[in-house]
Amino acid sequence: MTKPLEGTWNLVLGASSGIGLATAKALALEGANILGVHFDTAEGQERAEAAAAELRSAGVAAHFFNLNAASAATRSELVPKIAELTGGQPLKVLLHSLAFGSLSPYLADEPSQALTQRQMDMTLNVMAHSLVYWAQDLHRAGLLGGGSKIYAMTSAGDQKVTASYGAVSAAKCALESHVRQLALELAPSGVAVNSLRAGVTLTPSLERIPGHEKLVELAAGNNPHQRLTRPEDVAEAVVLLSRSHSSWITGNIIGVDGGEALTT
Repeated sequence: MTKPLEGTWNLVLGASSGIGLATAKALALEGANILGVHFDTAEGQERAEAAAAELRSAGVAAHFFNLNAASAATRSELVPKIAELTGGQPLKVLLHSLAFGSLSPYLADEPSQALTQRQMDMTLNVMAHSLVYWAQDLHRAGLLGGGSKIYAMTSAGDQKVTASYGAVSAAKCALESHVRQLALELAPSGVAVNSLRAGVTLTPSLERIPGHEKLVELAAGNNPHQRLTRPEDVAEAVVLLSRSHSSWITGNIIGVDGGEALTT
């Protein structure tokens, strides 16, 4: 029986680890081709190359690019390349899973430790605004069409605050606003756009948050499933939602947390 995602092309921003990598693997198991963008050092590049090779072993095409996904120059370089690789076929999935931002507090006894305008601008650009710019460029190139799905990774930081999380929290709120606006403007093209709010998930980005151990302990104890969300849980949700051609589920914040938000 033919798999609904077999032969499709899918773009994962943040493909070398965490939720991005898990989603790339899950899509590949469905017969989907993967285009991955990541921004890593030499060690991370080696892991990314190994991941791409693993995806190809599933019998699909996999092309990874070690470039800054939030850069206009990267989009200028990659969008034509994507069009060439896909033969102009619209993408089935665009996953925006970029988790690079400042964790400096707004206020600090030592002024040099407080968040700067440059850090704020960078955090919002990478974690929120870049989604809009990718959607614009892909749409102009004809790479988003009927049945395409866009997913952006948000978090409980859209409503809750913790020390040093202010800039990221602001980015998540902006990201969700962008998702709603893109859902509105892309609806005539049959493109669905949604935010996925994962529960607390052990990823490299989480481990960079000061005091994350307490968040992990609280989430694991309160989650009805008595465990943390795993990257594979989110990947499974992406696959499930993407099997449909419909664009009628759009503009939403979809919880993928095992009920964690019910109890915390």
